[in-house]
Amino acid sequence: MKLQKIYLTFFAFTLSIIALLYGIMPQWFANTFLGLNHVIPTDASHILRAVSGLYLGLVGFFIYGIFEERYTDAAIIVTAIFCFGLAIGRTISMITDGLPSPILILYVLMEYSIVPLAYMLLRYTKRQKLALQNT
Repeated sequence: MKLQKIYLTFFAFTLSIIALLYGIMPQWFANTFLGLNHVIPTDASHILRAVSGLYLGLVGFFIYGIFEERYTDAAIIVTAIFCFGLAIGRTISMITDGLPSPILILYVLMEYSIVPLAYMLLRYTKRQKLALQNT
């Protein structure tokens, strides 16, 4: 169980940073990480802040999963689904739109790596729980 909490804590912390980068100063994020040298439209700022709110809402669920054991496995499953969905969308974009900024390529690699990591963590903790029950 401790390993799951470490995983969720790390995931929540990392996602919080990304969410805050998107949401607090969308223009700075676009200039710094996306290489845009012009003012982004209000609609783009709106979308980045909405995504920020979505991410922070999920972070809330992940933190809840850290403290409420009934939801720990569900929170880990959601991290995998969340990352897989983002990675698939980014992959489609890379195929149809071309390669994005380096930071977004890093994001897709991180997102794809979360899926097997979450799966292995769930299997490991399931085995641990079964071993405890059989003793």
